[in-house]
Amino acid sequence: MAVKLRLMRMGKTKQPTYRLVAADSRSPRDGRFIEVVGTYAPREAEHKVVLKADRVARWLKEGAQPTDRVRRILVSEGLLQAPAQPADK
Repeated sequence: MAVKLRLMRMGKTKQPTYRLVAADSRSPRDGRFIEVVGTYAPREAEHKVVLKADRVARWLKEGAQPTDRVRRILVSEGLLQAPAQPADK
C-alpha cells in the first residue's frame, strides 16, 4: 500500500481549511484516510499550520510520500529539507 501525506479539504464554500492526513494513494482526496497528522488554514493572516511533528516524522520514515503542497509546508515548518536546486549550465 502506497501512503501519501496530503491535504484533505474542509470548511465552507470559498473558506477552505485543510487537514494534513496520511492516506492510501488510491483513495479520493476527501475520502478514507489512515491518520490526521495536522491542520493548515491558508486564509488566516499568517497561514496557520499545526502539525504533530512526531507523527509526520514517523510516516516519512516509513516511506510515505508528501504531495508537492505538503512538501512545501513541511519545508517551511522545518520538518523536511528543501530539495537541492540543480546547478545552472
